[in-house]
Amino acid sequence: MLPEIVIDLDKIEHNTKVVLDLARQAGVEVVAVTKAFLAEPQIAGAMLRAGIKMLADARIENLEILHRHFPDVPLMLLRLPGLSQVKDTVRLAAVSLNSELKVLRALSEEARRQGKKHRVILMVDLGDLREGIWAENLPEVAAEAMNMDGLVMDGLGVNLACYGGIIPNGDNLGQLVSLAQDLETSSGQKLKVISGGNSASLPLLLTGELPSGINQLRIGEGILLGRETVKRRLLPGAAADAFVLRAEVLESQDKPTVPIGNVGQDAFGETPQFEDKGWRRRAILALGRQDVPPEGISPLDERVKIFGASSDHLIVDITDAPEVGVGSVLEFNVRYAGLLGSMTSPYVHKRFVK
Repeated sequence: MLPEIVIDLDKIEHNTKVVLDLARQAGVEVVAVTKAFLAEPQIAGAMLRAGIKMLADARIENLEILHRHFPDVPLMLLRLPGLSQVKDTVRLAAVSLNSELKVLRALSEEARRQGKKHRVILMVDLGDLREGIWAENLPEVAAEAMNMDGLVMDGLGVNLACYGGIIPNGDNLGQLVSLAQDLETSSGQKLKVISGGNSASLPLLLTGELPSGINQLRIGEGILLGRETVKRRLLPGAAADAFVLRAEVLESQDKPTVPIGNVGQDAFGETPQFEDKGWRRRAILALGRQDVPPEGISPLDERVKIFGASSDHLIVDITDAPEVGVGSVLEFNVRYAGLLGSMTSPYVHKRFVK
């Protein structure tokens, strides 16, 4: 059924191997992130076949899926656990990312109750201003966390290039390594993990500039779309088309490019702006914002241009593709926003190929 997203499992397995080979040269472990595809077992399975040893997700619901299908694979909870999620975090995740002492104390108590040793990575905020302990407060938090029963402090981590868009570099990741070394000196304990971020850190692997000491990266987009996430460049040897979105043309008519009448707010509370290109051949597709953000996709046919979208319809310019008509199927590359939207939408059907 259409619309659909076609998922090439062989290409995902291939991309996973590309990232693993790149990381292996620097002595870096890759934790594969499954949140963009709702922990779909067939995709996670392709990652595991390629050699991934740990899977990570931000949602407890997705960890449930992974635990059910891969009970022997260690899981990481990416999003900071809430107090309401402590029991499930200890039950499902081998390791979680944390920044709050109150939650760490609750995890400690729950781990003792379940008879487990729960591993934690303390997240440090190095400027992106999402989650993390401010560096000057880290020694105090770490000192208490290291002595909590039921917990094992694996190490430190950082998240960059998400909320604040701060690019990972030798300075900020070098600071993370220095903080870890300081903690090891003050505590006498060796930290197992220094987790240096996400796919935005891949350019440092490519150039050999990843600071020595960073030994883990949490990678989603780099595997799924084959790209680093600073400039969205394709990784050497990776496939860019593991996911292809397909939608059907419902209408194909010549119309002006500027609406007629007084322009007010659209369905999403925005006041749209239009460029007058005269009359053009316009196609309406069965694919809307409820399925995917239009800025997250691009037509495979370069003659086709996206005008915009409503909740249920995508409107494209097909003037230069005269063979496209009602019943035609157009295909689109997906960027991360497009992948996230289309994989999350229950209205976009998922088709797996090899």
